[in-house]
Amino acid sequence: MRIVFLTAGAAGMYCGSCMHDNALAKALRRADVDCLLQPLYTPLRTDEVSIASERVFFGGVNIYLLEKLPLFRRMPVAIKRMLDRPRFLRWATRGATSTDAASLGKLTLSMLRGENGNQRDEVTRLVGWLRDEMRPDAIVLTNLLIGGPIPAIRRELPDTKLIAILQGDDAFLDYLREPFRDEAIALMGDLGRACDRIIVNSRFYAEKMIALLRLDPARVEVLPLTIDTEPFQKQPLRAVVDDQLGDAARPPRIGYFARIAPEKGLHNLVAAFIDLASRPGCETVGLDIAGWLGAQHRGYLAVQLKRLSDAGVGDRVRHLGSPDLAGKLAMLRGIDLLSVPTEHEEPKGLTILEAMAMGVPVVLPAKGAFTEIVEASGGGVLVPPDRPELLADSLQRLLIDHEERRRLGAVARDWVLRERAIDVQAAGMIDLLGRLAAPLPAVG
Repeated sequence: MRIVFLTAGAAGMYCGSCMHDNALAKALRRADVDCLLQPLYTPLRTDEVSIASERVFFGGVNIYLLEKLPLFRRMPVAIKRMLDRPRFLRWATRGATSTDAASLGKLTLSMLRGENGNQRDEVTRLVGWLRDEMRPDAIVLTNLLIGGPIPAIRRELPDTKLIAILQGDDAFLDYLREPFRDEAIALMGDLGRACDRIIVNSRFYAEKMIALLRLDPARVEVLPLTIDTEPFQKQPLRAVVDDQLGDAARPPRIGYFARIAPEKGLHNLVAAFIDLASRPGCETVGLDIAGWLGAQHRGYLAVQLKRLSDAGVGDRVRHLGSPDLAGKLAMLRGIDLLSVPTEHEEPKGLTILEAMAMGVPVVLPAKGAFTEIVEASGGGVLVPPDRPELLADSLQRLLIDHEERRRLGAVARDWVLRERAIDVQAAGMIDLLGRLAAPLPAVG
């Protein structure tokens, strides 16, 4: 079986979807599937070794210029290919931040229109390569926002199965201004209905996207989110390390690990921490903040850090930036609880699974995929959304109750290593592709 996995690079950002796609492609290869991980826009940046192709289609510089400068469409092909070179793309996007969807309405629609958009030559190039060189049995798209080529793929590779993963497309759509958002939803719905299957990582997100994009429920399948557990299997439980070092009385720490943006709810955790910091048993508690910070949200982070300083607890707070794998493991080894009190409904929860794999219990809002993760694992606590005082209550209870933290951490770790290892999701993908490839039963 040959699979081409189309994934969207995120410039210089550590992107959870990119890292997950890389891990899933590796797991498929371990299962003897011929899987090529093919980047679009930019080369991938992952915190583990990337197995992605060095070649890039729809190079980010090219598609931007094709949209903004009509004369660029007449530029010689050789120059366009120079702009797609991985080294150039890494240089050109080295200071790039997360995509500002609010400014990309026209470009988004053009990409979704595929052969009818301004990037039609790029569609032709990608589809020609798939048809003439790769001839895959299946093509997997990391989201529907890159689905513009789907109609051309259907025409040129009629026997190839098409699978799209939905894993946060709605968050991008929510940034688009009207009328771009409504038209993008309509186009994505058309593209989704042209796929053989849509994969989502939670029941919550399946229901949401079926309604938003008017998808056929029979073609939407839930493959729960998984992680590459190998880096975490070698790490000892935090509680065990404390016992070995006789350090159970050291100041406890709470962690926030997610993209730093208002919708991820850092301000809710800051409010809860300020409340918590003076409560009995929490007078020395610390806070670690980590995650990707785009330029557009630097002011937001500055406001949160000032709130903490003004409350007299700034010396207990560490901003750890956007850590690589070693930095991530070090952070998770150093915290006792993880909390990401989001404003929006999370479709996935990658860093939640990573914390749990380290034996760190989670305290999360009861919304989106978080509810499914906590209820299925038993490795954390759910709190009412948007209630910092109730979040502080739950954090205080677990910080004081060392044995309960130990129990929740052990349960969380065991569940992730057993149920949410990336090879489990790879097996589910292989099963799905096998079912799609099976001939229809004879009638009569």
